[in-house]
Amino acid sequence: MTRALAALLVRDLKLAGRIGGSGALGLGFFVMLVTVVPFALGPDLNLLARIGPAILWLAAVLATLIGLDRLFQADEEDGSLDLLMHAEAPLELIVVVKGFAHWLTTGLPLALCAPFLGLLIALTPEAMLAVSATLLVGTPALTFIGGVGAALTATMRRGGLLLSVLVLPLMVPTLIFGVSAANAATGGTIPFLTPFLILIALSLLAIVIGTVAAAAALRHGS
Repeated sequence: MTRALAALLVRDLKLAGRIGGSGALGLGFFVMLVTVVPFALGPDLNLLARIGPAILWLAAVLATLIGLDRLFQADEEDGSLDLLMHAEAPLELIVVVKGFAHWLTTGLPLALCAPFLGLLIALTPEAMLAVSATLLVGTPALTFIGGVGAALTATMRRGGLLLSVLVLPLMVPTLIFGVSAANAATGGTIPFLTPFLILIALSLLAIVIGTVAAAAALRHGS
């Protein structure tokens, strides 16, 4: 079972790493959005520094949605989803592995790239580190919340827009506490640890509930 799950992880990582894969598209969208926003807001460095964490987090939320509809849809189209559902490994473990692969190719690169993009929006080194840390612990919640929508729309040909409508409201708490934690690290009115721990709790909760819900949606849709 362990060998099969490892093979599935490697397979999804290879697919995401190909040209046009969800990982490259998500990171490219993230970079472009953060790069364009300063041109729209103007040269006010104080304004950019003040809303910089919110810009990075909003860009990360939208970038996570790129290619998320293909998380299970590609397996549904080529018939491999039926094989996965009847595999020896529990479907919940398969969902965890696929979600982890998506996070490795989307959420993790966003967190690692955020400090470099922080230079474009006049963030201080402390703010860059805080945003990167919050994205590192918060993006798993975005992935597994989105995984539920991906499972619900797996059988739809063009379910990307519906997926976004379904999961974006559920991602709002993660966005709120991610921005709050990043702002708290740069002199906010609340301690950094409070929203940061809540953000970790949201990710752990999303991994558990999102995995069970996505597996149930796949079983119901088959």
